[in-house]
Amino acid sequence: MFRRAAVKLECVTPNMGLQKIFLNEYGRLRSGFRFLIFAFAFIFITLAVTTGIRVAYALLHNVVPRVPYAEFFQSLIGKVPDLSAALIAGYLCNRLLEGLPWRALGLTLHKQWVRDFLVGSAIGIASLALAALIAIVGGGLRFGLNTAHSPGRIAGALVGSAFLFTFAALAEEAAFRGYPLQTFTRAQLALLGVLLTSVPFALGHLWNPNVVPGVTFANTVLAGIWLAVAYLRTRSLWFPLGVHWAWNWALGSFFGLPVSGLHLVGATFLKAEDVGPAWLTGGSYGLEGGAAATVAVVLSIVITWKLPFVSATPEMMKLTSEEKRVGSG
Repeated sequence: MFRRAAVKLECVTPNMGLQKIFLNEYGRLRSGFRFLIFAFAFIFITLAVTTGIRVAYALLHNVVPRVPYAEFFQSLIGKVPDLSAALIAGYLCNRLLEGLPWRALGLTLHKQWVRDFLVGSAIGIASLALAALIAIVGGGLRFGLNTAHSPGRIAGALVGSAFLFTFAALAEEAAFRGYPLQTFTRAQLALLGVLLTSVPFALGHLWNPNVVPGVTFANTVLAGIWLAVAYLRTRSLWFPLGVHWAWNWALGSFFGLPVSGLHLVGATFLKAEDVGPAWLTGGSYGLEGGAAATVAVVLSIVITWKLPFVSATPEMMKLTSEEKRVGSG
């Protein structure tokens, strides 16, 4: 009898050990494997959607008449593959790997979503204004009203760029603070999730023009941490989305500075003059490559984490803070 039991144990133990490598105590695939599946699905869907858009453009660009603000719509379409991939891959991973509904991604019109978005937007604008103020006090930046364009054109640019920056920020938030951060958070590995989303987020900006070696990467990692903290406070993408779009809009449209090295808005509200030093202002890359932004973002991380009037709803907290056991309904 003992001999047969020993033989049985020898047969079962290797399988159980292999199972533990892939599955957690809830019977779910471990978060690291879920993250990898999302990454591969994201890349595949991005390529598929990009190919579809290029084929459609090749077939239709000589047929469809040129529309007003073509460059504006081209910029929007350029973000469609990333946004589509992040939302589709995120939903499929939530549903198939964790048994969770669409609303777990944090982009539905849940209770307090308007508050989260508006508070995040206010923090984004205030944080950028703080960075600009630090650069002004340090003698690195000067500002004046932009008289090169009519008030009507400037107003139109402010409104149109707000929409564009929101759409672009949504694509990045869905990709980085969406499923990848959320699945690690459910596995009680939020700090690992912050690291594995903030570093790629920063790496993605290193191909922009006029990058400041070292500082650009460090500041963008800090920005990724800031946005992750905004998500973790509310478990909703509306809060980091507000922070993200508003920072970029204030930087590029209101203050007239480069956004991650790019001049994206022509008719800005203010006209900026950068008189250096570059270590403070970021030089041609813009504030995000200088020490003024470093100080502002670090302070904003602390403020965002300590804000007393933002919190997650009970439903969103439950959907994002614990694993759902297989077969639990």
